[in-house]
This record gives sequence, C-alpha cells and structure tokens, in this order.
Amino acid sequence: MKLLLDSFWRAAAYLMRPRVIGLTLLPLLIAGGLFLVMGYFFWEPAVSAVRAQLENWALTEAVLRWMDTYVGASFRAVMAPMIIVALAVPVAVVMSLLLVALLMMPALVSLVAERRFPALERKRGGQLWESAWRSGLFTLVAMVALILTVPLWLVPPLALVIPPMIWGWLTAQVMTYDALSEHASLEERLSLQREHRWPLLLIGLISGFLGAAPSLIWAVSAMALILAPLLIAVSIWLYTLVFAFSCLWFVHYLLAALQRARVQAGDPASAGPVILPAEPGSAQG
Repeated sequence: MKLLLDSFWRAAAYLMRPRVIGLTLLPLLIAGGLFLVMGYFFWEPAVSAVRAQLENWALTEAVLRWMDTYVGASFRAVMAPMIIVALAVPVAVVMSLLLVALLMMPALVSLVAERRFPALERKRGGQLWESAWRSGLFTLVAMVALILTVPLWLVPPLALVIPPMIWGWLTAQVMTYDALSEHASLEERLSLQREHRWPLLLIGLISGFLGAAPSLIWAVSAMALILAPLLIAVSIWLYTLVFAFSCLWFVHYLLAALQRARVQAGDPASAGPVILPAEPGSAQG
C-alpha cells in the first residue's frame, strides 16, 4: 500500500511538468484533429442517416412516439446525435489510450528512469512488435466486452460501472507490459505481474473511472450534442491527460517494485541505489 500511494502522488506531481503536458499535445493533434475533420464532413450526414433509420424502424418509431407524449418532442431531435456520440466516445477512449501507449509511454518511462532510477539496468525483456500485438489483442477483447455488455447499460448503475471497469482492465494490460519492457527481463516482468497482480489491477480500475470523467461533458445540456465534434476533441485531450497520469503511476510503481525485487534477489548492482518511498511534499525524485 505504501508503494501504491507513493507512486500515486509522484505520478500526480510528474503530470504537472511542462514536458509531460507538451507530450499530451501530440495524441490530441492526431486523434482530436481526426475527429474534428470527420465531424466537419460527416456529422450532419451521419445524424440524418441515423434519424432516418430510427424513423423507418417500427419498434423505435413506436418508442419515439411514446417519448414525444411523455418527455416532449425535443427528445426526438437529440436521439440521433446521442446515438452517434455513444458510438464515438468508446472509439475516442481506445484511440487516446493506444496513442498514449505508443507515443508517450517510452518518453515517460525514460523521464522517470532518468530522474529516479538512473542506475537501474535495462534488460530489455520486451519487444515493440510484442507490445503492439498485445495492445491490439486486448483492445479487441475490450471492444467485444463493451458490445456484449451494452444491454446491461440500460440499468443506470451498471452503465456507470461496466465501461470504466473494462477501460481499467485494458489500461492495466497495456501499460503493465510497456512500463517494464525496457528495464525488466522476461522472467522479472512475469514475476512482477504475478506478485503485484491486484495492485496493478486497482491502478487500472482507478484510471478507468478517472477516464469516465470526461464523459460528464455530455450530461451538461443538449447544447453539448450540437457542439459534439468540438467537444469530442476536448474530451480526447482530457482522456490523454488521464492516461498520461496512468502511465506515470504504472511506471513509478513498477520500476520501484523492480528495483526492490532485484535488491531482495541479491542483485544490487543492476538495481542501482535504493530510493525509499518519500513522504508527500518532499523534493525527492
């Protein structure tokens, strides 16, 4: 628990560094720019197409007439944009996570290693192709899980719990590997994953629920749906910040755990000088 809390406040402190904030701009430019361009060219046609499909389906038309009676005719106007946003947000989350893992993770690992663990030996037990393969596989599993659990989202409490849990599981699977791939050997990585399975999953779950916070933008008002392409781009930057924090949390936790494991295994030479967890507010690290 001490290592978990120590790595948490260190990640929060590192997130405020100008270098880290600057790194978040690249995923924003790629993913946010893509969504803005697609929104500019396809938003209105997509809304019209979805609205036409809803009106052509007998079941949804009956539901819409019922909603017109008991909720108001305005609900029909926002139904199609709501569906498009509901489909776009998971794509934005996955894209943000993968871009952070691909573009930011190596730089964040180097930043933490240079400042806290300069003497920690790099055994390079991971490969770039393996990281990409794992990320793609776990992303596919997460997307399938999201699709299969959509009916459960109709139960209000579950709609607030299930997606963040899936994002959290995906975050833990992707970032645990990437945080250790440069410094740990294959044996060390597998051992740390077994030994710290539950703390790592907890970090992922907390990150998943933090990642759900930007979705609250859509709960403000119907005006959010009118500005959806722009707000999705803003959401992507917020998702990027959350996943950058998650990266830093995983890196601080796992490199400290790796250093401790090497010392306990009688290999202090490859561990470097031991840096004990500092109290919040300390200038160390």
